[in-house]
Amino acid sequence: MSTDRMTDLHTRHAAALLTYLTGFTGGNRPSAEDLVQETMLRAWRHLDTVPEEDENARRWLFTVARNVAIDSLRRKRARPPEVDLLDTDTAFVDCTVETVVAVDALRRGIRGLSSMHRRILSELYVQGRTAGETAERLGVPIGTVKSRAHYAMRSLRAAVT
Repeated sequence: MSTDRMTDLHTRHAAALLTYLTGFTGGNRPSAEDLVQETMLRAWRHLDTVPEEDENARRWLFTVARNVAIDSLRRKRARPPEVDLLDTDTAFVDCTVETVVAVDALRRGIRGLSSMHRRILSELYVQGRTAGETAERLGVPIGTVKSRAHYAMRSLRAAVT
């Protein structure tokens, strides 16, 4: 129940929170993503205090997000600026480029899947459910789950290579 509630809160409000916090961080998307994650963690820890009505839950989340962002700014001001200690050698840069290309290919591959294939992979690999649990949740035979997972993974492998 609480996992479903958290998933619903994240689905409904994460994008708006990210937009809000990206503006709050001066356009620094990675920092904004970290703040959204911290906001969602706080919501998870205090799920019993998050209002049930959608609009009130949204207000609650934005208040928490604002407080998380302010706390983050205060922490950064209280300590010396961070220094990048990484030595940018060619091997590191090549590895990073390859990773970015692979992630982009994976994202394109996922977008190319049918909605049912994406749903099956989400249930199995993101939610960590078994094939039997997935079949029960989606109301399809277990063989269908296994078949769709096989073809979805095959399609993703083809997209990445």
